[in-house]
Amino acid sequence: MKITVVGTGYVGLVTGTCFSETGNKVTCVDIDKSKVEKLSNGQITIYEPGLEKIFLRNIKEGRLTFTTELASAIEGAEIIFLALPTPPGADGSADLKYVLGVADHLGKILKDYKVIVNKSTVPVGTADKVSAAIAKNYKGEYDVVSNPEFLREGVAVDDFMKPDRVVVGTRSERAKKVMSDLYAPFVRQGNPVIFMDERSSELTKYAANSFLATKISFMNEVAQLCERMGADVDMVRRGIGSDDRIGKRFLFPGIGYGGSCFPKDVQALIMSSDEVKYDFEILKAVEKVNANQKLHLVDKIKSHYKGDLKGKQIALWGLAFKPNTDDIREAPALSIIEALTSMGAAITAYDPEAMPNVKAQIGDKIKYATSQYEALTGADFLIIATEWSEFRTPDFERMEKEIKHKILFDGRNLFEVSKMKELGYHYESIGRAAATK
Repeated sequence: MKITVVGTGYVGLVTGTCFSETGNKVTCVDIDKSKVEKLSNGQITIYEPGLEKIFLRNIKEGRLTFTTELASAIEGAEIIFLALPTPPGADGSADLKYVLGVADHLGKILKDYKVIVNKSTVPVGTADKVSAAIAKNYKGEYDVVSNPEFLREGVAVDDFMKPDRVVVGTRSERAKKVMSDLYAPFVRQGNPVIFMDERSSELTKYAANSFLATKISFMNEVAQLCERMGADVDMVRRGIGSDDRIGKRFLFPGIGYGGSCFPKDVQALIMSSDEVKYDFEILKAVEKVNANQKLHLVDKIKSHYKGDLKGKQIALWGLAFKPNTDDIREAPALSIIEALTSMGAAITAYDPEAMPNVKAQIGDKIKYATSQYEALTGADFLIIATEWSEFRTPDFERMEKEIKHKILFDGRNLFEVSKMKELGYHYESIGRAAATK
C-alpha cells in the first residue's frame, strides 16, 4: 500500500517507520523544513529503542520518505494518517487546531477516494469534525476512521509490530476492508482487530489511559497508607497483583505518572465529561493524587532535614518520566527540581538520554553530569527519580567514595530496604519502612 503520515512527532514517526517495515511505501509529511531535512538524511529525531535500525533500513530501501508538501505526498495514497499534536488548551481540553487545519487543507486538494485516519488522541466526536472540515471543499468520496494508538514509550516498536489489539472506528465497509488489509501482517498470531463506531473508538483510547492512570494513583494511595500503618507496599502489591482480575501491571508505587499521554488524556476526558454535564469524580481524584505524589519525596526530604535545604548539594539520578525514553513531558523529576531549588538547594543530575531536553527547558538551573557517579561527587544525598536499568545495580563502593553522606531517597523502590540497611544507608522509598543508620 501507499500510505501518507501527516506529522513526524513520536506517534507519526513510529507509525510511518513501522508501516514501511512491512513493505508499504510511506511518505511522512511535516511543516518543519529542518526536521524533514534531518529525517531525509537519516537523522532520527526521537529516542526510542529499536526504532533507528528499521528507520535507516527503510530509508535505504526507498520505502520511507519525508516531505513538506502534503499535496504531492497524498498522490496515489490509499490511506492518510493524521498523527498531529493535540496539546491541552488553557482549560485542559484537547486543542484540535492542527488536526482540523490539516483536514481543511485536505478538503482543498483531495481528488479521489481516501481513507483518512485519526491516529492522534482526540476527543469523542473528532471524526465527525474532521469529516465536516473536509466536506466544506471536497464533494467526492472519502471515509474518516478513528484508529487510536496504544504505544508505550520505550517499547513502542514492539507494541506496534506485535499489538495486543488494533482498534478501528468506522461504519464504512469499504474502509474496514482497507484497514483489515493494512493490519493483516501485524495480527498474524490472532490478536484482534476490533471494529466499532468512531465515537466508541475515540473514547476507548481515553478510557484505557485513564484507567491505567487510575491504577497507578490507587497504588500510590495504598503506598501512603503503608507508610502510616507499618505495612510494606511491595508485599501488598504482590498480594493483589496475583489476582488475575486485577493483574500485576501498573501496580508499582512511585512518584507519579508523567509523559505525553496520561496527564493530557486524563485532563481531556475530565473536560469532555464536564461538557456533557457529567462529573467524573474518580478522574478528578486521580489527577489530584498524582500532583501530590510528585512531591511526596520532597516532603520526605524536608522532614529529614527539618525544612532546611539551603546550600545542600543534591545528586539526582533520572530526568525522563520513565526509562528508555528522552521524554520529559510532565516528568516528576522536574517538579522535584523546582521544589528543591526554590528552597536553596543545588542539584547535579544525570540521565542517559533526557539531559539535552531538560537543559533546553530549564537551562543552567541545575548542573549536568557525564555519569551517574560524577553526579554524586560532593553530594549530601541522592535522589532516584527514574528507574533506568543502570541505576538498579550500581557500584555501591564507588558511590560511597563520591557521596558525602550515605543518604538516598528512592522514588522508584529500586533497592531492598534490608540491603540498604546493611550497607549503612539512610534510605527512604515509597510505601516501605525507612532504613536508618
